Parts: sequence; C-alpha cells; structure tokens
Amino acid sequence: MDYSYFFPSETVQEETRKEIADFLFEHLDEFGDKHVHIMKCINFALDDKEKFGGFILISKDDGKITGAVVINKTGMGGYIPENILVYIAVHKDYRGQGLGKELMKKTFEKAEGDIKLHVEPENPARYLYEKLGFTSKYLEMRWTR
Repeated sequence: MDYSYFFPSETVQEETRKEIADFLFEHLDEFGDKHVHIMKCINFALDDKEKFGGFILISKDDGKITGAVVINKTGMGGYIPENILVYIAVHKDYRGQGLGKELMKKTFEKAEGDIKLHVEPENPARYLYEKLGFTSKYLEMRWTR
C-alpha cells in the first residue's frame, strides 16, 4: 500500500482533487455528502490562501485509491480542537483489513493538535474511532437555515 499526503503548500491539480472527491462520494456510502460539498472541503484543506487549510491523506494499491482522509484545521485550540476529521473512507473491497485504522494512525502523526469528528450513531466506523481513543463529549445540535 502506498500513502500520499497533500498539503496546502503543494499544487494539487484539479484532476487529482476530483479523483479524491469521486472516491469519497462513492465510498462514504449513506454517510456521505453531496459531491459539491466534498469538493468544497477538499479545496479548503488544500487552499494555501485560506487562513486555516488542512491536509489530505490517501492510500493507493496499484494506482487505485483504496482510502482517503480529509482534515480541515479549525484555527482554534483548547476549547475547540485544532482539527476536524471531515471525511474518511475505505474502498469497499479493502474494508475489514485494518486500512481504516492505519489511515487514522497516519493522520494522528501529521495532525498538529487535537482532532474532532462527527459520526452518526449507526455508522460502523464509530467503533473504530472509539477503539482509537475518541470519546463522545457533546451532543451536536444544529440550527439550519
């Protein structure tokens, strides 16, 4: 398995960004977002003109994306974690083999500061997060226009 990190200081071609978004859109299953929102998140993570940025980690096997993580920095710390894990997905053919855990460990190595995430209660990834030490501190509530 090959791993690649993408940071705001690098020029990441639109084609590569779209490839990552397409992968996430397909493999997030029912827990994903609209493609346009995934692209917006990727562009935020990789935009060196934004105040915060983030990074992306992908895994590949024979040139095919097998997993992806998108981290956005929050620009905060202490009262709100410095990073939010917005997306993580593993290709359906590679699930149950420890790839999600490996992606998370590599994410921990690169992230500066704490990481928060949102996960739906019925998402099976929740159990991986708990095994890795994530805890449920708050119930998230939203007011939406």
